[in-house]
Amino acid sequence: MIDRARLEEIVDEAGRIALGLWPGDGHEVESWEKEPGSPVCAADIEVDGYLRKQLGQLLPSAGWLSEETVDDPERLKKGLIWLVDPIDGTRDFLRGRTGWCVSVALISEGRPLIGVLDAPARGEKWVGIAGQGAWRNREKLTASTRQNFAGARVPAASLQKVDQILTMVDQPNSIALRVAMVGADEADLVATLRWGFEWDIGAATLIAREAGATVTDAFGKPFAYNKPDPRAFGMMVSAPAIHEDAVAHLAERAEALTAP
Repeated sequence: MIDRARLEEIVDEAGRIALGLWPGDGHEVESWEKEPGSPVCAADIEVDGYLRKQLGQLLPSAGWLSEETVDDPERLKKGLIWLVDPIDGTRDFLRGRTGWCVSVALISEGRPLIGVLDAPARGEKWVGIAGQGAWRNREKLTASTRQNFAGARVPAASLQKVDQILTMVDQPNSIALRVAMVGADEADLVATLRWGFEWDIGAATLIAREAGATVTDAFGKPFAYNKPDPRAFGMMVSAPAIHEDAVAHLAERAEALTAP
């Protein structure tokens, strides 16, 4: 059995490393673009290197899949992998805002087993354990139980006209923190209609699910992890009672965006 206390210590230290490079605390930041519109900074690389070394020592048999590491197909032969986004919400990190976190999940046979988010600029530590529950700062989480889709709280900076039946709440840049908000009953729905990577969602969707939320892709299908192509189209995390309505509300757009 994995040493969970040591895992949390490692992720905490990764958060401290990132915080020590965060411009919100007055530090100068070195950043560039991996490709147009995809920023990365020195903190991403430093945190990634630290986590790879420490998590590798914690569980040497596990494979590795991270946003900031060249993918090694050897991971596909592993029953366990570490799934890592060293800084999720890099844009908020670079702007000195608090909406970013370190995201680490342990995936077992294609499913999240443990998920940890560390958001040190917010003083938040989130943990989800398959079959056991989810916590923020060691307080047990209970997800949104909203019954009606209209008026549902969604983390967003703006909404299309067709979506204005929903209610906007604060939107951190980190998709992981937005998903966790559903688990903490601070939002009722998080939905995306784009291709995203496993490392963006592995830890957070486990936290939301263990708190009681329903978690699927944009079409209402379950996620799988450690795939050869580590992407999925869209995400739907919501209070269980509104999930079917949320999928239906976005179905036409989802189908149009994925049509051949």
